[in-house]
Amino acid sequence: MSHTDATRAVEAVWRIESARLVAALTRMVGDVGLAEEFAQDALVSALEKWPAEGVPDTPGAWLTTVAKRRILDRWRRDERFKLRMTDLGREIEENDGQAEFDAVLEEDYGDDLLRLMFVCCHPVLSTEARVALTLRLLGGLTTDEIARAFLVPEPTVAQRIVRAKRTLAKKKVPFEVPVGEDRDARLSSVLEVLYLVFNEGYTATSGTSWMRTDLCEEAMRLGRVLVGLLPKEREAHGLVALMELQASRFRARVGRDGVPVPLLEQDRSRWDRLLVNRGLAALDRSLPAGPDDVRGPYSLQAGIAAEHARAVTPEDTDWMAIAVLYAALVKVTASPVVALNHAVAVSMAVGPGPALTLVDRLRDEPSLEGYHPWSAVRGDLLSRLGRAEEARAEFERAAGLTRNERERALLLERARSV
Repeated sequence: MSHTDATRAVEAVWRIESARLVAALTRMVGDVGLAEEFAQDALVSALEKWPAEGVPDTPGAWLTTVAKRRILDRWRRDERFKLRMTDLGREIEENDGQAEFDAVLEEDYGDDLLRLMFVCCHPVLSTEARVALTLRLLGGLTTDEIARAFLVPEPTVAQRIVRAKRTLAKKKVPFEVPVGEDRDARLSSVLEVLYLVFNEGYTATSGTSWMRTDLCEEAMRLGRVLVGLLPKEREAHGLVALMELQASRFRARVGRDGVPVPLLEQDRSRWDRLLVNRGLAALDRSLPAGPDDVRGPYSLQAGIAAEHARAVTPEDTDWMAIAVLYAALVKVTASPVVALNHAVAVSMAVGPGPALTLVDRLRDEPSLEGYHPWSAVRGDLLSRLGRAEEARAEFERAAGLTRNERERALLLERARSV
């Protein structure tokens, strides 16, 4: 095996196995930072040995064995580490501690992954730190890959990850699945992080690319893992449904010239029907079990995406149903952004006049200050009402606010064509 082939094999195995390995080691050593350190040691060993020895038949087990040896080495030479392990109840006998480690590391990987998700997305961390740590430990992405995905300097991402690990250790965040009311809040944080990752990939906030599908795919993969671990959580299914349905439009969202294609102008024959069907199936699993159950925000958003997916042509879209779903979503979230989207649906269902009234009610909303879609939506409504000069000003304002170059070009073209 050539060095290049071995390196690619290591990278592929790491992407698949790293989350399980870090999760199991975290349970063993009680610290996510230490766990990743030992996992990285195993990765380095693989990079050194696999080019000469070849990829083992069970690469995940190989990495786990090497990581165990690293822990045992630390146990023997580091008194502070020995005390830490003793506090955790990890008494390691001198006969290599093999039985102890095997007993701990061979427990259910699924529970470990779920615990790791809750730790990475813990509310004590900033949103940016939660996203970076999730992609690092659960996604197996390198610091450089995360930095390039979000167009930020690599040292910035590295600092976020280091600080996140320190915060988790300082706050003594337990490696567990929370229960009761705390569980609902923590699960909401996990879902939020996954959707933030997906959204950054779906519509890049900066740079020259309209989409970064690798981020979307990673968010969907982790979402599927989550519903596999929590099959009864309807909102988790709702999030997966939403991501699958939105991702189904990837091939149609950008033209051959790289210019973004608006939803109503997309070639729907290019929508991925497999993803549509998967999304609709996940949507069904997200629906309330009884009349008294409240439908969650991700399920409602997935319902909106489903209305688009079911329409064979743009003219077939049930805009009234979408407006009703958005109205329900506004009540659940109290979000001005959702209210803006509700106004768009109203414009399609009953006309631009009533919708403009709704948009103008959001003019002084602090959270929408500098939010370019508000100006873009208002420009579209003014254009449809024949108020060309005002529409042009709004499109130009929106273009000046966005950081995405593709979107800026599209908005300036709209301004010129009014």
